[in-house]
Amino acid sequence: MKLSTTARNAACNAVVDLLDNGYVRIYSGSAPANPQTAASGTLLAELRFNATAFGAAATGAATANAFTADSSANADGTAGYVRLLQSDGSTVIADCSVGTSGADINLNSLAISTGVEVQITSMTYTQPE
Repeated sequence: MKLSTTARNAACNAVVDLLDNGYVRIYSGSAPANPQTAASGTLLAELRFNATAFGAAATGAATANAFTADSSANADGTAGYVRLLQSDGSTVIADCSVGTSGADINLNSLAISTGVEVQITSMTYTQPE
């Protein structure tokens, strides 16, 4: 099955709308086998999505709206993956790759230190055809 652009946009918007007022948790180490598996590694930082987490999808992709930087990282370490959760803080929506460019979520730096600001520089969700 291949989705039309209209269907991809609808599916994309449905997924990203789950993240309104949700959480972005940055962990050290490797991502768990799937989002249903408990988080692994050390929680390094936590940021929040805004009330409207993403703009409207176009051609099956939506870009996250601006984030407020986390000025008080929880621990020292190297970012290994990111977990996205709904606003209840417990319902996991996705696990994502992290980098400084070309990843699902791009940060200003993968080296995270307690008390040092952590910034998400870009994030896009693309709904597969």
